[in-house]
Amino acid sequence: MTTETSRPDPREPRGLYDPHLADEYGYPRTWEADVIASDGGTVHVRPITPADADALVAMHARTSERTRYLRFFGPYPRIPDRDLKRFTTVDHRDRVALIVTVGPDLIAVGRYDRYPDTDTAEVAFLVEDAHQGRGLGPMLLEHLAAAARENGIKKFAAEVLAENGRMVRTFIDAGYSPSRSYEEGVVRLEFPIEQTEQTQAVSYSREQRSEARSLERLLTAKSVAVIGASNDRSKLGYSVMRNVLDYGLDGPIYPVNPAAAHVVGVPAYKSVLDIPNDIDLALLAVPADQVGGVVEECGQKKVRGLVVISGGFSERGEHGRTKQQELVETARTYGMRVVGPNCLGVVNTREDVHLNATISPHVPPPGRVGFFCQSGALGVAILADAARRGLGMSTFVSAGNRADVSGNDLLQYWATDDRTEVILLHLETFGNPRKFARLTREIGRKKPIIAVKSGRHSGVKAGLPGVGISDDVVQALFEASGVIRVDTLGQSFDLAMLLAHQPIPKGNRVAVVGNSSALGVLVKDACLSNGLQVAEGYPVDIGPEGAVEVFEEQLRVAASDDGVDSVVAVFVPPVVTDARPYAEALARVSGDSSKPIVTTFQGMSGIPKGLQSVGETGEVERGSVPSFETPERGVLALARATAYHEWRQRPTGQFVDPEDVDHNAAAAVIYRVLEKEHAGRQLTNEEAEQLLAAYGITMEQPDSDVGGVPVTIGLADDPSFGALVSFGLSGPAIQLFGDVAYRAMPLSDTEIDELIRAPRAFPMLSGYRGSESVDLAALHDLIGRLASMSEHNPEIRTLTLEPVLATPAGAIVTRAAIKIGPPVNLGPRRLAPAI
Repeated sequence: MTTETSRPDPREPRGLYDPHLADEYGYPRTWEADVIASDGGTVHVRPITPADADALVAMHARTSERTRYLRFFGPYPRIPDRDLKRFTTVDHRDRVALIVTVGPDLIAVGRYDRYPDTDTAEVAFLVEDAHQGRGLGPMLLEHLAAAARENGIKKFAAEVLAENGRMVRTFIDAGYSPSRSYEEGVVRLEFPIEQTEQTQAVSYSREQRSEARSLERLLTAKSVAVIGASNDRSKLGYSVMRNVLDYGLDGPIYPVNPAAAHVVGVPAYKSVLDIPNDIDLALLAVPADQVGGVVEECGQKKVRGLVVISGGFSERGEHGRTKQQELVETARTYGMRVVGPNCLGVVNTREDVHLNATISPHVPPPGRVGFFCQSGALGVAILADAARRGLGMSTFVSAGNRADVSGNDLLQYWATDDRTEVILLHLETFGNPRKFARLTREIGRKKPIIAVKSGRHSGVKAGLPGVGISDDVVQALFEASGVIRVDTLGQSFDLAMLLAHQPIPKGNRVAVVGNSSALGVLVKDACLSNGLQVAEGYPVDIGPEGAVEVFEEQLRVAASDDGVDSVVAVFVPPVVTDARPYAEALARVSGDSSKPIVTTFQGMSGIPKGLQSVGETGEVERGSVPSFETPERGVLALARATAYHEWRQRPTGQFVDPEDVDHNAAAAVIYRVLEKEHAGRQLTNEEAEQLLAAYGITMEQPDSDVGGVPVTIGLADDPSFGALVSFGLSGPAIQLFGDVAYRAMPLSDTEIDELIRAPRAFPMLSGYRGSESVDLAALHDLIGRLASMSEHNPEIRTLTLEPVLATPAGAIVTRAAIKIGPPVNLGPRRLAPAI
């Protein structure tokens, strides 16, 4: 029987760390990180300690003569004791070294040494041959640069043999533009290490590729071990094994059960370590107290990924949460990603994969929708409903407790997955909300993202003290990020069916064609209720006895009408009429049309066979017509798809970053506070003035007759959405009516304009009843500076400017309340901590 292995305190640095040898210079724990390499495997990055000497020597011995020659400009077969001590004993300030570990092995090291009395440091790397090509050099450069900036270093220099083109490319590919000089076969490179749009873009691009690859490794497994597989039909291990087998995985399946020779007719193994071949994916369906030991064995076996279906972790309290942290940390130590625990599992319908690694026997047909949810119980219902409707999916992931793999990871994967054209999310939380907002803004421009968000009536606070965010504001925040929010899972399926099979409507003009005047009236009412316009000359009613030729002709007229953007077809055949020819006519028109067509056809839901266009692989293709049980549901889906098109057409604008600011001065104010009070606190008036002044914002007390309109501007890190900026007119508009607008960070210039104009009381600022308009440009500039302050200083937890007097001559800040605390999501790319 597999038993759980003992694990170190998860709060301690992992790997080869020895706290007794590491604290002489103050070990910087915040530099530790789990990072995804370019091949999708995880590695652990941390500062070096003297205890790493043996591991460094072992790695050096594993490197080739060629690698050592390129790094040390000579043979250097072994590390002398004097060099070894210098390499492993650093002060974490002027001399820094970061190592990369996988399991017990040290596989890469990067270091910098500051030139005396300068702001420049020399940087160098050594990566074990077996791990070259995994992007470890660029990743170490990114983390070293972050540490160097923290220590006041502004430039890196490197001396590289001219023949070492890969190392030269490392710096260029990181987004830097190094100056070069040559002397006797050596290239000297030098470059500033400040973060720029280019370096940030490179980092995001690497992150996307790495995270996508890590999910691809999980979702395209060719060999699967089912650990806890059972012949007992009442156990999860039976369901998982049966489903993987029945769905027809394109590869070997290995049941693991120490007490059975065979499971459902397949030879079983006592341990994953006994399996003679490589394993891509392990499915864990064992009791919670055995999971830790199984994960350790999977790591030793070099399994590439885990799906932990077992429950009994963070959902059971603090003890379970600790076990969950240990599970994830063990997995990451060995380079494995984890779906779960307490999850339903994953599905990939791709023809050359065929993976049903879930406890649900219901698998939807292949299609273009990627679905992510957290709840395992809900996942069973989702798969069954999708299969019933015929909603095709590319992939499905139920993340359960979301200890490692999250919705953000799936967004990164689906962003570049050609099989996924529509993304469907059922969210309970966002994980990293800043990252979620960034990803959805970018991905939503290319692929529609549909979200059902739980807890819509729970209420959250942000921006202005005591003012709750209404559901209308939550909807606005989703729309700003490119997410189409729906109220129910049924609505999400309705919209997914439309977007996966029909073009996106390019306007709000709807033609209605059918054989029932009563249904035509329902469609018209639904259009008007949802912001759509019934096109001139419609509805068209062919009558209950209308011939199929007339039906098809009227549909083609509507689809080709320049005054029509989408078509709703309603058909309820008389009892004696064969409906199939009408369905085929509707499918023909849809196949020839560039405009979306939806239908209410005999009260059917989904895409019935007569309305399908089926490809060679059996997948329901674009041009198939989704049918809705009621006209209202089809119209609501059309309305949301139309609003999505309008969002995609909006200009993205430019992100604001004023030039006349002093980021260092602002950081100094914050550092002085957090150095003494680590948990943070409210800034004094003097500190607040200094912080604002660094961003060109001055506080003053105006003359009594200055006039103007008082407004309130707020900034807060909201637990659901990340950093939010709020704006409203002070007084009754906020206090009585909650007339506040919100936007999620980061803010573009167009979004700042939208924010200012969003409150219903905006006319008070723009010349209401002949009054003089306030200086809107000054308000725009002020909000832009606050947005820049938030982006560069994530330690700002809340900020309120109230009142700000908006006058025709400018904007006067009279009072400010600012609270700071430990930063959220600061630093180079890394996986979120285990939760």
